[in-house]
Amino acid sequence: MKESVKHLLHGTRQAVLVTVVLMLICGLLFPCLLTGLSALIFPDQAGGSLITVNGQTVGAKHVGQEFTEDYYMWSRPSAYHYNVYTEDENGNQYYNDGTEFPGIGSGSNNYAPSNPALTERVEADIEAFLEKNPDVKREDIPTDLLTASGSGLDPHITPESAEVQVPRIAKASGLSEDEVRQIVENHTQGKVWGIFGEDRVNVLEVNIEIAQSMGIL
Repeated sequence: MKESVKHLLHGTRQAVLVTVVLMLICGLLFPCLLTGLSALIFPDQAGGSLITVNGQTVGAKHVGQEFTEDYYMWSRPSAYHYNVYTEDENGNQYYNDGTEFPGIGSGSNNYAPSNPALTERVEADIEAFLEKNPDVKREDIPTDLLTASGSGLDPHITPESAEVQVPRIAKASGLSEDEVRQIVENHTQGKVWGIFGEDRVNVLEVNIEIAQSMGIL
């Protein structure tokens, strides 16, 4: 009986010791090592790829934002409105469309193609876009301006989606269409290694340069 208890205690001590050692290695030392190496080798990426203008952080390169002004380029639809919200005098937080802000989130509504709510949302977005871009035909609106990304935080749109917005932006900003197109070109990235992904435009970077060109940033 005593021998059985002795073996049990020995096995328990080993199990506890292994658990503690692995917890320290995998839960503390390894993450600290990776964090330190990433901060040393890739300081910008490790810090969130933040964009700073005149000493003020205005966003992150890889996280989109919601823009509603006519002189700005618009992003893709987002189920979470890119987590952009306003706060009233009572501390209540609301999305820009007036709906309640439930807190930081990422994701999509995940509507099926047959879901009437998807059709209703897309139709509303089409009407809103055509109202602000009267020279654009319904069938010429690029798909990504009507479809939300899986994360709801996509910072990019296609070059076609940028081009279709140029006349509105030029008219509202006072810049020429050629100036706006040059700004878009400045922030257009090609496929990774010329193979992976698609050509894309970073909306935040475009809007920062638009604001700077207008003298409001």
